[in-house]
Amino acid sequence: MYATASEVEKEKYKHIFNCTQRGHQNTLEQIPAFLILLLTSAVEYPLIASISGAVWLAGRVVYANGYASGDPAKRNRGVFGYLAFLVLLGCSISTVYKLIV
Repeated sequence: MYATASEVEKEKYKHIFNCTQRGHQNTLEQIPAFLILLLTSAVEYPLIASISGAVWLAGRVVYANGYASGDPAKRNRGVFGYLAFLVLLGCSISTVYKLIV
């Protein structure tokens, strides 16, 4: 799935390929949790959930582009997506609490 270290030494663009693959894989790992939080948040807070979802998606795009650049520091530019994730988490907890109580 990834280029080996010896391949990367010979052809530098393979390092960019590896970084792009890792950024994509990281996003795929987070999508299930994001979708669950988005769906449970949207039950009580549809507007907040949709805005937070859009911000999270924008954060993932910025993160992936930064990761694909090959410079590890640039992927931190997408950190604002995690703030949206926390908003979704809070709204989900509130929704579940209201449904239980």
